[in-house]
Amino acid sequence: MESSTPTWVDIGINLTDSSFDKDRHDVIQRAIESGVGKLIITGTTLKESLEAIELCQEYPEQLFCTVGVHPHYAKDHSESDLREISSLCKESCVVACGETGLDFNRNFSEPEQQIATFEAQLEIAHETQLPLFLHERDAHKQQLAMLKSHRDDFVGAVAHCFTGTKTELYNYLDLDLYIGITGWICDERRGLDLQKLVKDIPEQRLLLETDAPYLIPRDIKPKPKSRRNLPEYLPHIAAKVASLRGQSFESLQETVAKNTHQLFNF
Repeated sequence: MESSTPTWVDIGINLTDSSFDKDRHDVIQRAIESGVGKLIITGTTLKESLEAIELCQEYPEQLFCTVGVHPHYAKDHSESDLREISSLCKESCVVACGETGLDFNRNFSEPEQQIATFEAQLEIAHETQLPLFLHERDAHKQQLAMLKSHRDDFVGAVAHCFTGTKTELYNYLDLDLYIGITGWICDERRGLDLQKLVKDIPEQRLLLETDAPYLIPRDIKPKPKSRRNLPEYLPHIAAKVASLRGQSFESLQETVAKNTHQLFNF
């Protein structure tokens, strides 16, 4: 991070997803060759968190991870699982607690189960002093209330894959949260509101991610044959963000490198 040309860091990639089973190592290598020298693997279940740690151990200089329970899977985790996740936070490659939060859009787990699991992970973040990697969909009011009540307890957090409203953005910024921007901003249909909002994110609060294999930037040319998103597309997302913010590509690279180091401490 201290070099004159900092590497890009993809702060959110689902590298344990089965879509990477056939070429996971090639995906990592192509990311590095594209200037994305570090990847943070998202943990969404106990099983995937364990898999993420194993993968990080193969690439100790390039890979880091989060460990946690996504709200979709809150119903599938016991108290003992959450205790194990708390223990995993001690691993050197683990840089955040999550992916955690609330998702009332489809309620794969009942809201009460999600709230209880989120509360448990807020406690884990407090105990371990790791930042939070946050998910939220159609649950802003409840999630904001819980974050506010715990704000003195956790060291920091990123609103991962932010696609919300201006009010939601400023609510998170008022809590000194970081904002994660994905290839959603490259979508000429769904990303228009985010394109207008991205310039409102303070320089010291901006982070970039792909959320691969999801959310491939729609404006990549030539259009890839596969709809699978890849970490090597992060510089493409960065170029879009820099343009919308009226910022040079190099300046943005320095900005997000500094922010990544600040939040995740590597």
